[in-house]
Amino acid sequence: MLNFFKNTHTKQTLNLAWPLVITQVGHIVVGIVDTLFLGKIGATEQAACILSNNLYVLILVFSIGVSYATTPLVTNAHQTNDLLKKASLFKNSLFLNFTVACVCFIALYFLSGTLHYMKQPKQVVDLAIPFYDVLIFSMIPVSLFFTCKQYCEGLSNTKMALIISIVANILNIILNYLLIYGHLGLPKMGYMGSAWASFIARMAMGVGFLILIFKSPITKEINKVYKQAKLNFIELKQLAKIGFNAGLQFTFEVAAFAIAGLMAGIFGKEQIDAHGIALNLAAFTYMFGSGISSATTIRIGIYMSQQNWKLIKEAGFTSLKLIFIVMGFFSLLFLGLSNFLPLAFSSEKIIIELASKLLIIAALFQLFDGTQVTLIGILRGLEDVKMPTIITLIGYWLIALPLAYFLAFVMKMETIGIWIALLVSLIFVACGLFLRFKFLLKKNGV
Repeated sequence: MLNFFKNTHTKQTLNLAWPLVITQVGHIVVGIVDTLFLGKIGATEQAACILSNNLYVLILVFSIGVSYATTPLVTNAHQTNDLLKKASLFKNSLFLNFTVACVCFIALYFLSGTLHYMKQPKQVVDLAIPFYDVLIFSMIPVSLFFTCKQYCEGLSNTKMALIISIVANILNIILNYLLIYGHLGLPKMGYMGSAWASFIARMAMGVGFLILIFKSPITKEINKVYKQAKLNFIELKQLAKIGFNAGLQFTFEVAAFAIAGLMAGIFGKEQIDAHGIALNLAAFTYMFGSGISSATTIRIGIYMSQQNWKLIKEAGFTSLKLIFIVMGFFSLLFLGLSNFLPLAFSSEKIIIELASKLLIIAALFQLFDGTQVTLIGILRGLEDVKMPTIITLIGYWLIALPLAYFLAFVMKMETIGIWIALLVSLIFVACGLFLRFKFLLKKNGV
């Protein structure tokens, strides 16, 4: 074990990963903070927040996924020290991601009314709609943040996003407290204060990061050539090819979990809350895997630009071993504290008991969830996107959703059955992506 952590690949991956992990955790913490604050107000308000986020995130993740195309392409330009290429990729990424975010916002705007037809508790829907109507305005600033984040990752700089994320999360916590309860002369907005707090914090993240890109000594070099850089079809096509596939991969997974949340809502607000609490905790640990995955994309991208498949294999398997250690720890944590972790979110016995059972299932899928997101990072670094998209489509939509319906409604297992189906799909996707990575290694003689 000690030799593993002394390994050069492990050290380099961890050096890139730890700021990314904190940044990714910071992004999910915005939603967790909202859930925590609203749990103190009431179960209905908490359920409304969870339901709003389920629908919002369903579209948001596609926009975020599109931005992930920036990293491997900027990595290649950075390795060849092509400043104009880096500036051009950033400009084209901004254009593409902003356009996608605007389309996603329009889709979210018209989806608002569908909450009435999803068989959710009426009192929850009535509170969720105004909350959702504020939340969706976060779409464009979040897109700006991730465009800047992925550009910096392409430069192997993972600390700028970390700083922005920490500041935004502190702002969100303060604003939640002030706007919900009406302190320091601000209006007492109740549960809607949480929606406005999240929007303001995310606006600060997006706009603040964009300004920092052009002002920071680390990244402002593109100022010299930014005006020379032009929007061009070739780069937009490259970004779209990788980005749309990455967006679909994220969407297939998150959609499965979001639709699972809607299924849980059919059984009542307590099951929405229990599902949301367990999902928040699982999403928190997932961000550790996501951070390691992003670090792996950077390192694999560097070796791919050199066509060094021996180092690609070594770096890839190092990340897989690392994720097994990290997610194995969280798996044990969930098993050991399944009865205690939900207490932070709710005081209602029925919600705590169900959330505790769901956390046991979450403990079982930690390893597979971490493995699949790391493998997606590896394959993205190799610019291999089509087959992973097909694997995720099959796993999350052709396996998870039909199985969730069967177990929840036919077998009468309700939310427990939904989570078992999610576990099965994660096992399938992790195994499928691993086989794809092994195939590419064999194809290239390693």
